[in-house]
Amino acid sequence: MISSIVILGPAHPYRGGGITTFNERLATEFQNQGFDVTIYNFSLQYPSFLFPGKSQYSTEPAPAHLKILRKVNSVNPLNWIKTGYELRKQKPDLIVVRYWLPLMGPALGTILRQVKKNRHTKVIAITDNVVPHEKRPGDTAFTRYFLKPCDAFVAMSDKVMQDLKLFEPVKPAIQVAHPLYDSFGDAITKEAARKELGIAESERVILFFGFIRKYKGLDILLEAMALLKVKQQDASFKFPKLLLAGEFYEDEKTYQQQIDALGIRDNLILKTGFIPDAAVKQYFCAADLVIQPYRNATQSGVTPLAYHFEKPMIVTNVGALPDYVPHEKAGLVAEPTAASLAAAMERYFSLGEAFFLPQLREEKKKYSWQVLTDGILRLALSL
Repeated sequence: MISSIVILGPAHPYRGGGITTFNERLATEFQNQGFDVTIYNFSLQYPSFLFPGKSQYSTEPAPAHLKILRKVNSVNPLNWIKTGYELRKQKPDLIVVRYWLPLMGPALGTILRQVKKNRHTKVIAITDNVVPHEKRPGDTAFTRYFLKPCDAFVAMSDKVMQDLKLFEPVKPAIQVAHPLYDSFGDAITKEAARKELGIAESERVILFFGFIRKYKGLDILLEAMALLKVKQQDASFKFPKLLLAGEFYEDEKTYQQQIDALGIRDNLILKTGFIPDAAVKQYFCAADLVIQPYRNATQSGVTPLAYHFEKPMIVTNVGALPDYVPHEKAGLVAEPTAASLAAAMERYFSLGEAFFLPQLREEKKKYSWQVLTDGILRLALSL
């Protein structure tokens, strides 16, 4: 019997990208199903010198319907023991813990070791990444340390499941598709969204959305835009604008220099600050197409957003991205090269949005939050 659930991971006031949004939406789903849910959040997530963005914190109000406790200090071992002891005494029936970065392995692994001493609480880890996109010394040791006290696992892609089995070949694990992000409000018209962002209605707009990091392949996409620019000489091809929406998590100068060297600045719409939740729908609804030119990936939180706002996608043939975006159905799959991405963008505009929408809407039906919570609960009851 499960009645009390703790979600261990980042939540408001941390921005945290998709992980914060995911945790709060998962808590809401469990709560709507009648469970007593608490999010054990971080009091300190990243020391400021380790944080790649401008600010870790949201300026938006906290979700009033959720119980969020700021408890975990990621760099203080005494705090890990104290927090674990507190949870051990509380005896929640289930802890759902998020694992996305080996740096969090020591803190979360220590907390869970303390909790497991109560011989009651079951621990299920949602493993966003087991092998990280950007490798650092200690990754393998930290990951092993985190995984050991977990009872079972949820992966959201084949790649993560394969990586997980290299570390934990015996413990129970299930694979569930990443649910839709449906907490950003309903879609608005393209005209209204573009008016908010100052984009002409006549433009073709391709959206790159999210934190800008090396593995996401923005440099490849910029090269592809330069290749497409040659097509401007063909009067039958209307050159699209690239709406770049997201904060740089690495050196911005490199990208700015590349943009100027390629001569494509006039073809970009740069919105490179943090995008608050309330503005997310404007960017997706303003776009004709969402593009993910990643060099490597497990799954992506951008894909569920595109499905929610019913925007066709171009994704690269890496990780689980092609699994979520069937080729010439919900979008197009390209190789992570400039030439392939340029050809895919040209192909999309030749087919048109109407070609993709019926199949995209059918595919969208697979990604519900209840599918995820049902899977977690079945897994917990089987332990």
